[in-house]
This record gives sequence, structure tokens and C-alpha cells, in this order.
Amino acid sequence: MPTSKNIYRKILIWRYKYISQRKFIYILSVLVGFLSGVAALILKNLTHFFQHLLEGNLVRYYHNAFYFVFPIIGLAIVYFIVKFILKEKVDHGIPSTLFAISKRKGIITRKKIFASILTAPLTVGFGGSVGLEGPTVATGAAISSNIARLFHLNQTTRSLLIGCAAAGALSSIFKAPIAAIIFAIEVFSLDLTLASLLPLLLASLSAIITSHFFFGSDVLLPFKSEAIFSIKDVPFYIILGVVTGLTSIYFTEVYDRIQKFFDTIDSPIKRLLIGGIGLGVLVYFIPPLYGEGFEVINNLIAGNPEEALKNNFMHLDVTNVWVVIFLLIGLVFFKIIASALTFGAGGVGGIFAPTLFMGSILGNCVAKIINITGFSSVSESNFTLVGMAGLMAGVLHAPLTAIFLIAEVTGGYELFIPLMLTSVISYSIAKYVHPYSVYAMELGRKGELITHDKDHAVLTLMDMNKVIECNFIAINPHMNLGEMIKKAVVKSNRNIFPVVDEETSKLLGIILLDDIRPIMFDQTLYETVFAREVMQKPPEIIEVGADRMTDIMKKFQKSGAWNLPVIENKKYIGFISKSKLLTAYRNKLIEVTS
Repeated sequence: MPTSKNIYRKILIWRYKYISQRKFIYILSVLVGFLSGVAALILKNLTHFFQHLLEGNLVRYYHNAFYFVFPIIGLAIVYFIVKFILKEKVDHGIPSTLFAISKRKGIITRKKIFASILTAPLTVGFGGSVGLEGPTVATGAAISSNIARLFHLNQTTRSLLIGCAAAGALSSIFKAPIAAIIFAIEVFSLDLTLASLLPLLLASLSAIITSHFFFGSDVLLPFKSEAIFSIKDVPFYIILGVVTGLTSIYFTEVYDRIQKFFDTIDSPIKRLLIGGIGLGVLVYFIPPLYGEGFEVINNLIAGNPEEALKNNFMHLDVTNVWVVIFLLIGLVFFKIIASALTFGAGGVGGIFAPTLFMGSILGNCVAKIINITGFSSVSESNFTLVGMAGLMAGVLHAPLTAIFLIAEVTGGYELFIPLMLTSVISYSIAKYVHPYSVYAMELGRKGELITHDKDHAVLTLMDMNKVIECNFIAINPHMNLGEMIKKAVVKSNRNIFPVVDEETSKLLGIILLDDIRPIMFDQTLYETVFAREVMQKPPEIIEVGADRMTDIMKKFQKSGAWNLPVIENKKYIGFISKSKLLTAYRNKLIEVTS
């Protein structure tokens, strides 16, 4: 009776015989798109179930105090799931996926397939002020990575399928297939070639068909732009670009500082209590911060901001436009704080939705101020939509995604010029202050981020440990010339010898064969010349953990050396040769570009 292993082997053999690699990738991209669409369906429905059950019934029929309690309960449940069921940390969706591509060769553990599905709906449904796009991408990425591993596909194909999962996730959520493809290319730095474009297209198409099958024609932003762009509004869209750019800087700064604060707290229980209570207080006093916030966005687009603000805790009159502007700006100010507290407390979600939430409010406020001050008469709905694109471009560093997402979702292709203008200005301002997006900030600082710079990408993907050579014979600093020749020079096929302290394994220097060649045949010096006297300082030293592959390449270029010593915690471990490094670079370049 055939075992499962034999069946699996036969499937692999049949696949290699009858399906070419390219066709197989096309088939898998369709599968990945479908599964990403299903993941989006599960995440969205579970979240809405919790949110409707809690916010719709308990808050409405009992008391607003539940707004304070829900986030703490949700985050506590997430903590217990992570600790006792998953037993591994659930990282934020898109940053963890970028890390997997950059440093783990696109390998994502199987548990990550279920991690976000179990935790994100509880986080958001119970009031966590984050979105579901990141967890959906993370789930799809985990599925695609494990499918690729199942069929023994290489690192480049794994990364491509992860990009397909990201495209499928966004295509399913927003019903914006073109923007989803651009998102995968912009954020995951995939090459825009026919070999990558067709799988992305198939995945995006598969996901949107899946979404239509389950959701019908329902969309997150049910609005069609009808207003026509007017050239007289250009200065105001420029102003909106500046406002969204500056707010992008605020968003990134607040998010980064709050995350750093929580990183200093070792106890996860303390993080849960501090973040949960802080979030509970914010949601209690400002209910629109509860969950993703798409209801608020739709009210703004429809021209009904009063509907979202009617239950403000100060009981202010929302018929006064200045009061509405004041309250809306308050939502912008506190939304990112609420989102960062959610993450800090251990919640699982994404920043895509908070970005759209804040951007829509900014656009609406700018339009209101322009209209009531009499400078001009502009469409509040159009500015609301363009504001979303502006903040998305600035925070996520994805201007093309921002432009096409809003244009596709709303059908507002008449807004292409203001979308482009605002997004470019916002992106330029944010990029000048923060070189990396919120997604890539931590990886960017460490130099571990894959970018469209092919040279940098190849160096990032290389593994330092694979180019370290350990077949160099070490010399004791107290060895005399005779001992060096007998114990090292005669036995080694290398022309460089590290001088290492026997007790501490610390690298003291190096001896080149050229250094001792003039005296090595003079036996009268064998007892009087010692290693410490002829050793020299290495031109550069490579340190494991501190030096990245880009730094190593620069050190070789600067020193002109062919071999450089490698240390770890000040202890000598081996050498890296320029020839081996360049061979590894070439092999990785072929792998990445094939």
C-alpha cells in the first residue's frame, strides 16, 4: 500500500515531467490568489461578527463603559492564544513578511497561516484601533511560502508567490486589482518583468473573483466620484499634499516612539495592561476610534461627518462646522496613538486602515476650511478621497498604490491629477524626513531591507556565514620563527596567518607570507624572531552581527585586500576572501534574476 510520502514523491515527479516551471508558477499564483481571497473573507467576517455582537448590542442597549472594557478583554484573549496555543510571537503582518523575504529566504512557519486568523479578528473586533489588511497579507504570505516549500521552489519563486499573496489580499479586500499589483511591486520590491507581472495579475484576478463570489458587489468604500477636476483647485491640492506629508511625519514619529517605549518593557503582562488600559480610555471617550474606522470614512465621503461625531463625550454641537473640524482633527491626532497602543499591548493588525482613516479626515477638514473661509468652493468628497491617497503615499511610501487604489475603488479617474499631485508632494516630504516607511523602518535601519536597487538586494540576501573560511592556521604570538615555519607555513596552503591569543581567542594581528619570506630561510633567526614582532594590523576587520554584506563589500573596496579576518564578540573565527565573496555574489545574482 503506497504511503503518503510515496504519493507525494510521485506527484513531484509527475509535475517535473509534464508541467514546465513557468506554467506551474502560473497555476500556483491562481491558487495563492484564491486562498488569499478566502483568508480575507474569514478575517473580515470574523471581525464583523465580534464587532456587531459587542458594539451593536452591548454598547447600544446597555452602557458606553463597555467601550473601555472590550479592548482590554480582546487583547487579553490574544495574549493567551499567543502564549498557550501558538507559542510563538505574532509579528505585524507586512513588516514580518518583509523580514521573511529579506532575511529568511521567504520561509514562513506553518503556524503563521493560522496566527493572524486567530488573533487579528479578536484585536479589531474587540476595539483594537488597527486594520485587517496587514494580517490578511501575512496569512496569504504564509500560505504561499509553505506551498512553495512543499513543491521545492527556490527563493526567488517563493518571494514572487509572497508578492502574489499580497496582491491577492488587497485585490480581495478593496476590489482594486491593479492597485493590488502595484502594491506588491512597490512594497515588496518585486521586479516589474513579464515573468513576475503575469503571476501577480493572475493572483489579483483570482482573488477579486473569489471576493465577488462571496461578497457580491459590496465594497469597503461604496462611493463613485462624479465631480470633475478643475484647474483652479490645484493650489488647494498642493496645500493638501503638504498637510498630509507633515501628518505622515507625525504618524511615523508617534508610532515609532510608542513602539520603542513598549520595547523597553520586558513583561508582556505589563505591556498588555498599559496598552490595553490606554486604548480603552481613548475608545471610551472617542468611540470612532473603535476598530478599523471605515464607517467614519464612508460618512465623510457621503458628506455626513455629524453622524460619526454625534456621540462625542463633550456633547458639543456638531451642527457648527468649526466644532466638526475641531473634533475631526482630534480623531487624526489620537488615531495613531490608539493604533500604536494596540500594537504595543500585543494586538495583531495593520496600519493600512488607520492611514486611510486619518487621510480621509485630513482631506475633509482642508476642504471644509477652504469652503468656510471663502477662498474657493471645493468638493469635500473629492478632498476626502485625495487626502486618503496623500497620507497613504507619505506613511507607506507607496505613492502609486495610493493613486490607483483610490482611483479604482471610487471610479474617480477624473481625480488622477489631484491624486498624483497630492501623493507626490506628501511622499516627497515624508521621504525627506523618514527614508523608510513604517513597514520597513526597522529593517531599513539594519540595512536588511530588500529594495529595487539590485546590487543592494543581492547583498542583503547573501548569508555571511556561507562565505567565512576557517581553514587558516592560527599562530600564537609567542611562537618563534622556527615554530611558525614548522607548525604553520609548512602545513598551510594559505599565505596569511592569524595571530590569536591562546587564552582569549582574541585576534591580535595577521602575518603574511611576504612578511617572513626574506628571513624564513635564515636558520640563525629561528630562535630570536617572534610572531609578535613580525605581525601587522589587518587593513580592516569584519565583525559578525555589526557588519552587513554591504559593509563587507565596502571594506574590501576601501582596503584593497584579498582576505579580511572575521571576529565575533572580539574572538577570531575565520577569514572572508574577496574571490569567494564575489563568487557568492554572482551566484546569488543569477538566482535572484533568473
